[in-house]
Amino acid sequence: MLDFPLWLRATHFLNLLFLSLLVRSGLEILSAHPKLYWNDDCTPGSEWLRLTRKRQPAHELWTSRDEEESFSSWIALPGRRNLGLGRHWHFLADAGWLLTGLLYVTMLAATPEWRRLIPTSWAIVPGAWHVLRSYLSLHLVVTPGRYNPLEQLAYFSVVFVLSPLAIATGLAMSPAIAARAPWYLRLFGGRQAARSLHFLLLCAFLAFFVVHLAMVIAHGEISEMALIVLGDIHLARGALGLIVGLGGLAGIIVIHIVATWSSLRYPRFVQHRTQALTDPLRRALFGRGRSVQQYASTEISAYFRVNGRPPADAAYAAMTRERFASFVLHVDGLVEHPLHVSLAELRRWPKHTQITKHCCIQGWSAVASWGGVSLGEIMRRSGPLPAARYAVFYALDDKSTSEPDSGGPGCYYGTIDIALASHAQTILAYEMNGQALPVAHGAPLRLRVESQLGFTMVKYVCRIEFVTDYRQIGAGQGGWREDHQFYSQEAGI
Repeated sequence: MLDFPLWLRATHFLNLLFLSLLVRSGLEILSAHPKLYWNDDCTPGSEWLRLTRKRQPAHELWTSRDEEESFSSWIALPGRRNLGLGRHWHFLADAGWLLTGLLYVTMLAATPEWRRLIPTSWAIVPGAWHVLRSYLSLHLVVTPGRYNPLEQLAYFSVVFVLSPLAIATGLAMSPAIAARAPWYLRLFGGRQAARSLHFLLLCAFLAFFVVHLAMVIAHGEISEMALIVLGDIHLARGALGLIVGLGGLAGIIVIHIVATWSSLRYPRFVQHRTQALTDPLRRALFGRGRSVQQYASTEISAYFRVNGRPPADAAYAAMTRERFASFVLHVDGLVEHPLHVSLAELRRWPKHTQITKHCCIQGWSAVASWGGVSLGEIMRRSGPLPAARYAVFYALDDKSTSEPDSGGPGCYYGTIDIALASHAQTILAYEMNGQALPVAHGAPLRLRVESQLGFTMVKYVCRIEFVTDYRQIGAGQGGWREDHQFYSQEAGI
C-alpha cells in the first residue's frame, strides 16, 4: 500500500499549479511570434511550425508586430496580445516552480522516498515495456506498495529529464547568457533550436498530464484521489480524498481565473506586483553579464526582421531626403559637458564594429554587423556626474503617428543603467552590415545593448539624457513599451 508523505503531496499540488501557469503564459509568449525554427536566422518560410495563417506580403513593409496573433484567454495567460503581462506571469510561475522543485529534490534525497522513484537497475526498461504492452491491450497493471516499472520510469523522466531540459532550453533564450556565453547556445543547435525544444518539452508535459489523468481514472479515481491528497487508500476516507482533491483542482482553476481577469482589468497593478517579486532575481542573474560575442561575417543573416514602423512625420521624412545632414544628437542631463553632435562628426569619432546576434522579445533572432560609436566614448566626452544612474534614449519616433494602434501616445524612449551603458558592446550604431543604417532599422542612430532584448535598443535616437531616476519620465516605468505594453525594464531574459 502506497503511503505518500505530506511534503510530497504538497509539492505535487504546487507543481500542477505552477506548471499550468507556465503553460498558459508560455502560450501567450508564443503568440507574439507563433512560428518555430531550427535556424537562428528565422528566414520567412523556413519555420517548421506555424500557428498563424498570416502571410508576409511581397511588396510592403512587414514588421514582426504584424505577425503577432491574439490567443484566447481560455488558453493563454492573459491572452489578447499581452506579451508583457504574459512574461511577468511566466517568470513568476518559473520562480515558484523552481522553488517547488528544489524542495522536492531536497526532501527526496533526505528521505527513503527516492527508492520509489529512482531506478536502480536496467531491468526497469524491459519491465516498463511489458507494462506498456499490458496497458495497450487494455489490461491494468497493479503493483501494491510501489510504482509499476512504467510509472517509475515516467515519473523519473519527468523529474530528472524533462524538467532540467526545460530549464536549460529556457536559459538558452536569454540574450544575457547568449551574449556572455555564445557556446551555450551551440549545445542546443542555436537559440531557435532551443526555443523549438522548449515548445516540444511543453507538449511532452501536456502529454504526460493527459496520460497521468487517464491512468488515475482507469485505476479508480476515488482511491487514486485519496492516495494523492491524503496519502493512504483507506476506503473510509476515499470520498473525502475525492472531495479534497477536487477542491484543490477548483482552487487552481480559481487562481487562473483571477490571474487572467486581474491582468486584463488591472494590468499596471499586475505589472508592479509581479515585477516586485521577479525583477530582483532577474537583475541578479541576468542584469550584469557583459557581451563577448563576435560572430563571423559568414554568419550574418540574409534576412533581418523589422520590429516597429519608422517615424511618419514630415520632419523625419525631410531628414531622410537630405541623408540626415541636419541631424544633431543631443547629450545632456547630469553631465559635465553637454554635447550637440552632428552625424558627420560622430562618424569621425573612434569607430567600433561588432557582429552580434539580435534577440527580439517576441522570439525571433538574427545576426548582423553593427558599426558606430561606443557609449563609453560618449560618456568619456560628456562626463556623467556621480548622481547619474541611468541613460535615457529619446527617439524621433512619435508612436501616435507611426503606430497609432500600438497602445499609447508619445515618442518612443528607453532606459538603461550606467553599468550597461559602459559595456564595450553598447554602442550607437550608424551602420548595419557595412552600409548606412537603413530607415527601417533605425536611421540615423540606434542603440545596441547586446546582452538585452531588442526592445531596449531604441531606434531613431536623437537625444541621450543622464538622470538619477526615470520615474518622472513618461509613465515612469523606464521606457515606452514598459509604459504602454507593460514590459519590464529588466530585459536580460
